[in-house]
Amino acid sequence: MKLPGALVLLGAALLLTSGGDCGICPAIKEEVGLLVGPSVPDYLMFVEKYKKDNATLENAKNLKTCVDNKLTEEDKENVLSLL
Repeated sequence: MKLPGALVLLGAALLLTSGGDCGICPAIKEEVGLLVGPSVPDYLMFVEKYKKDNATLENAKNLKTCVDNKLTEEDKENVLSLL
């Protein structure tokens, strides 16, 4: 995934928070930060706080692995700078 893919992901997160009440904003910032961050276990612990079933955790692990493999460090920095 290149920069456009990262921007789509960020845009989807921002769309969820555009309703005026930004109570969910910090959680989304934390999730995106962990998703593009270096640690798979940290991201999985974050997901596990909200959903503990094996299928969700396996999907989260696959998503994190995909992000780590497809996004460059520059892409990750750009995503974080937009938050």
